[in-house]
Order: sequence, then C-alpha cells, then structure tokens
Amino acid sequence: MVLGVDEDQGPFRLHYQLRWTPRWQLRSAALTLATSGSTRTLRMETDGQGRWRDGAGRPMSELEGCLDIDIWPTPFTNTLPIRREPLAIGERRCIQVAWVFGPTLGIRKQAQAYTRLEHGLYRFESLDGSGFTADIAVDSDGLVLDYPDLFRRLRTGVGGGCPGGTVDQ
Repeated sequence: MVLGVDEDQGPFRLHYQLRWTPRWQLRSAALTLATSGSTRTLRMETDGQGRWRDGAGRPMSELEGCLDIDIWPTPFTNTLPIRREPLAIGERRCIQVAWVFGPTLGIRKQAQAYTRLEHGLYRFESLDGSGFTADIAVDSDGLVLDYPDLFRRLRTGVGGGCPGGTVDQ
C-alpha cells in the first residue's frame, strides 16, 4: 500500500497486487485507489508478450508491446525488468511499459531504459522527452534500496528472491 498526497488530487491511498511468473514476467495487476471522495479499481492482465486486457477481458491496444508495468509512486515495479532480463555491466536496454499514475489510475505506454552501471546500481531513464534519469541502488534480489530524491528502503533484511508469485502492497 502507498499513502501519498498529490498536488492536484490531494491525499490518496493506493493498494496494488501484482502476479508474475518465476521468470519475472508480469501476468496481472490490480490497483485500488481511494481518495477523499471515491474509490476506483484498475485490473489488467498480460500474456507476457506485450498484449494486455482490462478487467472485463477487453484488449488494451494502447499498451501493445509493453512487457512491464511501472506504477508511480512505488519503486517495486522497477524490480520486474531488472530481474527479468539481467544486464551485463555497461549494458543498456530500452523497454516499453504500461505506466500507471497512481493518484488518478491514468495509464499510458511509456518508453524507458535501464543501464547496469555496476553491481547493484542501475541507471533508469524515462524516454518520454522529460529527460528524467535516476541511478537506482538495488539489493542482491534486485529490490530497490535507494531511488534518489524519491524512495529509500528503511528496513533491511527483506526480500528473498520472490521467484514467481505475488506482491500485495
């Protein structure tokens, strides 16, 4: 669960549940957004090949080609592409993601890139024209330890690989 305050939307609570394969391929996402005036839900499924359907089974053609989900504001979703396709040091990979803006559940296709800078350190780049980059420190399981100016894991000793399963936050 994520508790936050958005400048435009005010306070919100975002609960998300993800399901993935042992190879870190996302299969489904369910998000529930609660604000002071309403509760909304977004459910999606993917075949792992870039085809998505909404909770009613309708194709989401606007997300064609997206292999991953990136939910703002949680760093957990950075783990999926880092773990799914390990990079060699110095290697860069561009991907398409279903980017979800948590405070509204707005969703769009977004190009991103990950570069492995060294053991436990990746550069994230948003390729949407904003120029946003961040050097993200991860633990041995690929879980985010530090996402400068946005997130820092407060407790250590969590993790354990999660080879296929769910996260319910």
